[in-house]
Amino acid sequence: MNSLFNEVLANTSEEITPLSAVIAMALSLLLGGIIAFTYRKTQDEAVYQRSLAITLVMLPIILSVIILFIGSNIARAFSLAGTLSIIRFRSAPGDAKDIGFIFFDIAAGLACGVGMYAYGVLFVVILCLALIILEKANMFQVRTLQKTLKITIPENLNYSGAFEDILDTYTKSYTLTKIKTTDLGSLFELVYRVSMADGIDEQQFLNELRTRNGNLTIMLCESPKAVK
Repeated sequence: MNSLFNEVLANTSEEITPLSAVIAMALSLLLGGIIAFTYRKTQDEAVYQRSLAITLVMLPIILSVIILFIGSNIARAFSLAGTLSIIRFRSAPGDAKDIGFIFFDIAAGLACGVGMYAYGVLFVVILCLALIILEKANMFQVRTLQKTLKITIPENLNYSGAFEDILDTYTKSYTLTKIKTTDLGSLFELVYRVSMADGIDEQQFLNELRTRNGNLTIMLCESPKAVK
């Protein structure tokens, strides 16, 4: 225990050199940019979040700086732990892949912070290439016709449960991905991602929806890229 304690003190007493700090921050920022670019290229437009992409650029450099501060001084480590204990990370529910990118970022930032630059670069390059290949090859994707459905409704119509019976009849599955107001709040726009059932009459499907939303605008798109 004595030798272990002395070794910890020796390691934590090393001061950060300006060169090592600059290298760690520059490389972590570069890796964060690569991860954010990969997120942009592998994420559907319907669930893509620009704020998350910017966060993916910021997070590795923040973590690497934190590791540099902790590794240089025990007193700083305890004070930093006390500061971080009052911060709670929370986010709105979104694509499950977003969580994976957050952990991806954390691993890259930690690698730069502890000085394992070569392993950090190798890890980011391999995983980014793997994600791009998986996305381009459409692996693990369900073979169904995915479409985007946009329904405009008046403000006095309760959209909760208003279209579920029609969607159950004409689709295999559906997910409400976005709700927003239009025309100064007088209208609502609902955006669904739907998997169309086989052999359905799309015109009849739209006609039934039209009778529910007061004959306002309805759009059925082939690609989620149509969602703005």
